[in-house]
Amino acid sequence: IEVLEELRRYAPVKAVHGNVDDAAVQAALPLTATVQVQGVRIAIVHDAGPARGRLARMRSRFADADAVVFGHSHIPLHERGEDGFQIFNPGSPTDRRRAPVHTMGMARVKDGKLTFELVALG
Repeated sequence: IEVLEELRRYAPVKAVHGNVDDAAVQAALPLTATVQVQGVRIAIVHDAGPARGRLARMRSRFADADAVVFGHSHIPLHERGEDGFQIFNPGSPTDRRRAPVHTMGMARVKDGKLTFELVALG
C-alpha cells in the first residue's frame, strides 16, 4: 500500500489488485478498472485467464473497451483482433519468470488511436 500511496503523490493512478496482494491493497483497489483517454477505453484486470480463447474472452467480458491490459503471468503479450480490439500484457520489470528479459509497457493514444509498446529493460 505504501508504493501505491507513493505513486499517487506523482500522478493519478488507475490500478487493480492481484492474487498475491495483501488485504490492505485488495481493499484499496478494485478487481477491474477502466481508463478513458481521447475517447479510447482501456480496461484493466490482473488475470485474463488461460491463453486459449483469451482474446475472444476479454472482448466479450469488456465489450465496451478498445483494449484490455492485464498481468498475472508476467509474460509479455500483445494481440489484436480483426475488429482492432487489443489485449496487452507488459510483462514485468521485477520478476520475468519465463520471459527472456525484464519488460514494461507503454500505452499511447494519439489522434484517438491506441498503440502499445513493449520495452525491454537492461
